[in-house]
Amino acid sequence: MDIFSAQGAINSFGLIGIFVILAVETGLPLVIGLPGDSLLFIAGVAASGTGDVIHIKLPLLWLMIGAPIFTIIGSSFGHHLGHRYGAKLFTNPNSKFFHPDRLETAAKWMEKYGTAKAIFLARFIPVVRHLVNPVAGMIKMPYRKFFFWNVVSAIVWTESFIILGYVLGERLKGSVDKYVLPIVAVIVLVSIAPIVWEAIKEWRTRKHLS
Repeated sequence: MDIFSAQGAINSFGLIGIFVILAVETGLPLVIGLPGDSLLFIAGVAASGTGDVIHIKLPLLWLMIGAPIFTIIGSSFGHHLGHRYGAKLFTNPNSKFFHPDRLETAAKWMEKYGTAKAIFLARFIPVVRHLVNPVAGMIKMPYRKFFFWNVVSAIVWTESFIILGYVLGERLKGSVDKYVLPIVAVIVLVSIAPIVWEAIKEWRTRKHLS
């Protein structure tokens, strides 16, 4: 079983696996290859107890309580990491996880939307989601303000995808399996679309200047 897929992680570790992945994904500037959006969606399907994609039934109440809590904890750690160690994390151009380009990407995001809005919007976008919390700490965003938007965004992000998966599982019952993977693919594509668009705009800008 592939424990690095959303289905594999849930089948192997259940709620604990979901909570750990959410904390790591939102707390460390790492890209672990498992978008939290699809993880939450499939967890919601698992909570409905339908289909063969997931072999265990997750308790919906504990999933909806624990997911935002561990997301908040992870994000708070990310803020602390950035506040304490600052740009020292992103000084090595050969680093796989702490590459300076990633810092630049998140910094541009913060500058474009403002700190509060950036914290909220970044929750729904892979890569930016991993970086925005340490960057908020690095720019000394007041923790009280950060914590407020951290809590709001964590609740909206986790609960929306969980409920979406749960409702789909309840309504489709036995036929849910044939819809899960296509929906997950759409979720991933929609999630990375803003990153691709920003990369295209930056490439066009550089091409125009050259």
